[in-house]
Amino acid sequence: MSSWTTDQIPDQSGRTAVITGATSGIGYETAKALAGAGARVIIASRNVEKGAAALAEIRAAHSRAEISFEPLDLASLASVANCAERIAAAAPRIDLLINNAGVMAIPTRYVTEDGFEMQLGANYFGHFALTLRLLPILLAAPAPRVVTVSSLAHRSGRINFDDLQAERRYRPWVAYCQSKLATLMLALELDELARRRGWNLTSNAAHPGFAMTGLQSTGPRMGREGPVLIQRLSELLGPVALQSAAAGALPTLFAATATEAEGGVMYGPDGFYEMKGSPKLAKIAPAGCERAVWRRLWDVSERLTGVRLDLEFPAQAERKRRS
Repeated sequence: MSSWTTDQIPDQSGRTAVITGATSGIGYETAKALAGAGARVIIASRNVEKGAAALAEIRAAHSRAEISFEPLDLASLASVANCAERIAAAAPRIDLLINNAGVMAIPTRYVTEDGFEMQLGANYFGHFALTLRLLPILLAAPAPRVVTVSSLAHRSGRINFDDLQAERRYRPWVAYCQSKLATLMLALELDELARRRGWNLTSNAAHPGFAMTGLQSTGPRMGREGPVLIQRLSELLGPVALQSAAAGALPTLFAATATEAEGGVMYGPDGFYEMKGSPKLAKIAPAGCERAVWRRLWDVSERLTGVRLDLEFPAQAERKRRS
């Protein structure tokens, strides 16, 4: 796995990939690399203008790229449902879903359209609902993968079921860390679920280390004018401590495409504290290994989003037909 690069991505011709939040940063670099490897790529993101610009840039880099855009606001369950419906109508199967989009350290508590704390809602609940809604066409693929992007911040997170939406006390970084721990648990529980149900689906997670993207400024600046501390620190430390968005995308690309990538694990950079470097198996904090919490969070998420695994999937239908 040493010095793994985009040159080692297997041919993706004939595969369809859906990537959330891929109009900039790590998601954009992921979409660009997959399109260059021959995949049909669907960018699902909120900003239509940025989406058009991303498509144009990727087509300029790869003239034969098959790439399209679908509007998606992960802070709206209605938008998630509509986006999933459009994708299902346009693609009979999805080979790869990359849950990439995210927002970080919003200084003041905001809520989503559905009343969720914004970081948990956009980073986790939106992706939970999208993944479940796309499962039928994922399971129609011969060897589907779901990659969910977490963060080093998961190591400081815990799932606070007593105040999940931070209604009693909101702390920006605590809320962010919880949301990234939750996204990791989504990846791990989905892989466990696939094993229990006999699905030929692989679910894993990735984190980019410390990569220079718009994430460092977009969330912290919500409701504020001018640069914020983390943005200034990122600009100051960038040349030494940070890696580029393209380098930060490598763990995601490895998790998504490498033949040796496993399910139920996380990949991240191999450098000091996993901040930068080539993809490798990443450390999962003890809080991320608590299967009872995975299961409880999944149950709570089904109840709060109203999206449940109560439909019959292709593998189950085939077993019933044969019995």
